Amino acid sequence: MTHPATPADDADPDGTAAGSTAGGGTDPAVAPVPPTRSPGLGRSSLVMASGTAASRVMGLLNTTLLGWAIGLTGNFANAFSVANKLPNTLYLLIAGGVLNAVLVPQVVRAYRRADGQQYVDRLLTLGIALLGALTVVLTIAAPLLVLFYSDFPDPRVTALATALAFWCVPQIFFYGLYSLLGQVLNARGSFGPYMWAPVVNNVVFIAGLLLLVHVHGQVDEFSPVDAWTAGQTALLGGAATLGIAVQALVLLVPLYRSGFRYRPRWGLRGSGLGSAGRVAGWTFVGLVIGQVGVWRISVVASSVSEAGVAGNGVYDRAFLIFMLPHSLVTVSLATALFTRLSGRAAGGDTVGVRRDLSLGVRTVGVFTALATVGIAVLAFPLSRVMFPSQTDGQIHALATAIVPLVLGLVPFGIWSLCQRIYYAYEDARSMVPIQVVMAVVVVGGTELGRITLDQQYWVAAACASMALSYLVGAVIALVAVRRRLDGVDGGRVLRLHLKAGLGAVLAAGAGLGLLAVLGPVQDFRDGLVACVLGAVVMSGVYVGVLALLRTPELHGLVDPVLRRVRRR
Repeated sequence: MTHPATPADDADPDGTAAGSTAGGGTDPAVAPVPPTRSPGLGRSSLVMASGTAASRVMGLLNTTLLGWAIGLTGNFANAFSVANKLPNTLYLLIAGGVLNAVLVPQVVRAYRRADGQQYVDRLLTLGIALLGALTVVLTIAAPLLVLFYSDFPDPRVTALATALAFWCVPQIFFYGLYSLLGQVLNARGSFGPYMWAPVVNNVVFIAGLLLLVHVHGQVDEFSPVDAWTAGQTALLGGAATLGIAVQALVLLVPLYRSGFRYRPRWGLRGSGLGSAGRVAGWTFVGLVIGQVGVWRISVVASSVSEAGVAGNGVYDRAFLIFMLPHSLVTVSLATALFTRLSGRAAGGDTVGVRRDLSLGVRTVGVFTALATVGIAVLAFPLSRVMFPSQTDGQIHALATAIVPLVLGLVPFGIWSLCQRIYYAYEDARSMVPIQVVMAVVVVGGTELGRITLDQQYWVAAACASMALSYLVGAVIALVAVRRRLDGVDGGRVLRLHLKAGLGAVLAAGAGLGLLAVLGPVQDFRDGLVACVLGAVVMSGVYVGVLALLRTPELHGLVDPVLRRVRRR
């Protein structure tokens, strides 16, 4: 489900990853060891991208419905954003790194052992037990966690966020279960269910929102906090957690059909988890560093006191839009590419690793450059389409956050691909200094905005800080990776991005010209027309420029899709 604050593509592929990588936190999708059986790169990418695309579209729909049900900038939206951010953030911070860096890779390796099924049973038993205990402790600590991640001026909003948190924090257990079961499926060569399960999650949450409005009606986001009832808390928080639970449990069906049978077993002595734990330790350090940025953004955004001004709810929705192109292309391509990277790194094939990194950076760059200008130019019309019932002031607040954040889309893709290199060489430690610098940029920029700007621009300043942190991280990581690989095919990478930059600038000019001709966007219809025509015009200009410049990476991005269409 695309809750507006979901942290991880690995834990919740349809979520928004709202700030999970702020300040250089580890991209959770990079950690799993590649599966034992891998289809071709194009096929793997398409399978994952299609599931991600479906869940992201459903996620945009339920985000729109969430704004319709409880508002965009009011106390109710901000309280739910903090409450629902907690399980995502805590799972990623405490359990996610351990599962990805230790248990998940062990699941993959287990199927190469004679006693592989028994070993997987023991790993699952350990993981489920740890997740259960962790969930109980953190649910009890919900009031303290809300206080730590927020600074609401009104104590009644803090109380509401706490009540919602008691319903939302149990999601931690189901996030972990989803990750474990999904990686068992991946290890058995089945990629589709893991990427498509979030669609069911979205359906459940959408049904919960519709039931909430049917029973209690739409919430006036400017009404007193006391108007919110316990029934509304149970419906909203319960639907959020039920969606995550269904997302995890639905994987039992394809697992059973694959022949997998689970029996609880205890004991892992001599399993090799000790050496894997060292990787998990540095992964955890990186996650902690990254979450410092998330924490400060959450606190600053929640401290906004003016009605109708961007807060946590706006930030989370801006991040959802930012993550959409990243999830569709960067994560899908990089996850499939990671299989080859890991194999070549293990075999000492430095030339092959360098070639695959260059391929990934150039292919992702073609797409993210267009996505950057497309989303930035159409930020206001897109926000109007997603939230047609909101005021112009609220739509402007969202668009103001989207534009600076989306400027970090290209470097974020590069940074994510560089992370794959570090994980391919099992070297999480070397990323930590880069993550520290990125975290300083996020925290410093967010606090500077809080000190120097009016409240209405605090979230925009935080978004700009995140975009800048991705740029800084990408540059530093490329320099470091260049030393490790004795080059990064810099000439080809630079030429591609110069071509893409030229195409993006011309496309942006065409898009802005079209918006000037169309006139003000006043309602849903105006916004939809602007988005459709703008997307067509800007894409046409961009693709045309790259074709005239004879950009081979353009074919690398679209050819797998065209081949699949022709086969069908």
